[in-house]
Amino acid sequence: MNNSVANTVRLLWAGLRALLVLTVVCGVLYPLAVTGVAQGIFPDKANGSEITANGKVVGSELIGQRYDLPLKKGQQTAALDLKWFQPRPSNGLGTNSVNTQYKLILSGATNRSGDSKELIDAVTAAKAAVVKDNSVPGHPVSPADVPADAVTSSGSGLDPAISPAYAQLQVRRVAERNHLRVAQVEKLVEQHTDGRILGFVGEPRANVLQLNIALKQLVSGA
Repeated sequence: MNNSVANTVRLLWAGLRALLVLTVVCGVLYPLAVTGVAQGIFPDKANGSEITANGKVVGSELIGQRYDLPLKKGQQTAALDLKWFQPRPSNGLGTNSVNTQYKLILSGATNRSGDSKELIDAVTAAKAAVVKDNSVPGHPVSPADVPADAVTSSGSGLDPAISPAYAQLQVRRVAERNHLRVAQVEKLVEQHTDGRILGFVGEPRANVLQLNIALKQLVSGA
């Protein structure tokens, strides 16, 4: 009996010591070490890849933003502010209808199939809008020139970048709305287009937020 109790106490004490040691190692020392290494080697990425403008954080390289006009009375959907470069559609999971206390960013794909009528109708309407918004006098946009990322959302619905083709499609409209030369805006797109990672991973892309920050600086100095 006494041996049984002693063995039980010994096992419980060993388990408690293991719990305490693992808690300190895995719950304190390891997170501190990982955080320290991350802050020392790549602090920008460890802090959320923040983008600053005029000393203020205005967003992240990893999350897209919309550029809309203020809602007018009676409007349910804000109109695009066409003086800015526009991102991909951000349909994702739609609007937040579960928790209305907080303005949540919902990430996810629509998961519609290629023959979905809803998807086909949405893409058709988006293409017509892109053609209309980006056609300027003397330079109409052909529907055949509209790239896929201009009319479809990404898998997350929060893609911060657009293809160089979509950025180039918006150049004349942005130039006209901001009273800039087309060559100035084209140079801006070229300067803010990143190539494939390591030369072969992914696709060339332009971060819309960084592009619009540079556009604002260009307009201010024009």
